[in-house]
Amino acid sequence: MERLILCGGGHVSLEVAYLADHLEFEVVVIDDRAEFANEARFPMASQVLCAPFLEALEQLGTRDDDYYVILTRGHAYDADCLAQVLKGRYAYVGMIGSKVKVAAVMERMRAQGFSQEVLDGVHSPVGLAIGAQTPAEIGISILAEIIAVRSKRGPAAVPPPSEPGVLVTIVEKHGSAPRGVGTWMLVHPDGSCTGTIGGGAVEFQAKTDALALLTSGQRSARKGYDLSHAAAELGMVCGGSIVVEFQVR
Repeated sequence: MERLILCGGGHVSLEVAYLADHLEFEVVVIDDRAEFANEARFPMASQVLCAPFLEALEQLGTRDDDYYVILTRGHAYDADCLAQVLKGRYAYVGMIGSKVKVAAVMERMRAQGFSQEVLDGVHSPVGLAIGAQTPAEIGISILAEIIAVRSKRGPAAVPPPSEPGVLVTIVEKHGSAPRGVGTWMLVHPDGSCTGTIGGGAVEFQAKTDALALLTSGQRSARKGYDLSHAAAELGMVCGGSIVVEFQVR
């Protein structure tokens, strides 16, 4: 499952966390203030780290499917977080702030040696321009932008071949299945997953089938999952069907 890492635990982060949880992200929140970084405030988060930002980011490591939203309480913290994130792997990084603030932070990044090409990939000011004003509206604009980025990743964003497991990729989609062709997840031998093909019972069954393939001696397989007929039984709101390809790496 993709991680959404929120640098800062303020009001906007709280709204983003609630929305991201519904969108099947693994939500991680970091802040150096105990009153903003605690499980009672962020019950939907899989991890809440109360620690200095750079220490927390170092502890988390980086993944190709990490999504970062930088929402700290000050320019200096934003710049520190951004510099640390840009040194690692990620699918998306966005930073909140006015145009003046963003320009100042970007100038600081250039002074640290980051190329303009890398900086052009930072979504800042973060979120789609929908006229958002309240924390909830800003949260919606941020997640809308992240959804747009996530939907374009497709097969070109698969994990490097050095990561063992079974790569599960949607190769056909019919009807209103939640994810499109090219969406993938990597099922590791220990049962953990990177990426997602839509969550729910179908993803669980696909993971089970992937682990079975690992022990079968086969290198590949293909299987269809009919969401339309099974929707009521599986407790899903979507219908349609998908065909999934399994490749042992």
